[in-house]
Amino acid sequence: MSKTIFVNLPVKDLAASTRFYEAIGCTKNEQFSDENAASMVWSDTVTFQLLTRDYYSTFTKKPIADAHGTSAMLIALPRDSREEVDAIVEAAAPAGGKVDIRAPQDMGFMYLRTFEDPDGNTFELMFMDPAAAMPGEQAEAS
Repeated sequence: MSKTIFVNLPVKDLAASTRFYEAIGCTKNEQFSDENAASMVWSDTVTFQLLTRDYYSTFTKKPIADAHGTSAMLIALPRDSREEVDAIVEAAAPAGGKVDIRAPQDMGFMYLRTFEDPDGNTFELMFMDPAAAMPGEQAEAS
């Protein structure tokens, strides 16, 4: 089995969160979805498991954080172009997300935009051009 990641996220409104993740490019895997969970496939190696808060609580004895007021992690997702970063972030707002929660970052070789899902989980979409990041090494390799 390839190395994959399943990001389990507690959600308040499973239907609304499912629509949000579809809007940013995920596909729902019906085989692993039911009234308690939606399996949202981002890529061949990344899946977001959206879990109702009640169901999520069966996996931990810890209180479930409200990501609108606390931060436990930032999820960075690389994309193939600046345009793809922009398209996904722009799709987040009308689907219930909050976009550009910090100013977009354009460092020439790397471009980042940040958004929150409806439950306050933070995502950074990024495009990085390795050749532009290390021009000296590219010149030496030629």
